Amino acid sequence: MASRKTLVPQAKEALNRFKMEAASEVGVNLKEGYNGDLTSKQAGSVGGQMVKKMIQAYEDGMKN
Repeated sequence: MASRKTLVPQAKEALNRFKMEAASEVGVNLKEGYNGDLTSKQAGSVGGQMVKKMIQAYEDGMKN
């Protein structure tokens, strides 16, 4: 069974900032805390944008 214990507290805050940035880029208004009122399409677009940005950052790192 997976544990939800935060191993690196600073990483949690960084991921939250990253998520908020990705959400604003795709036009989804996230609020601090619970966002259960989002549609699946909205939530998926935020996650998809996050993955897109992570892949781009990895590819950019490989070029250097």
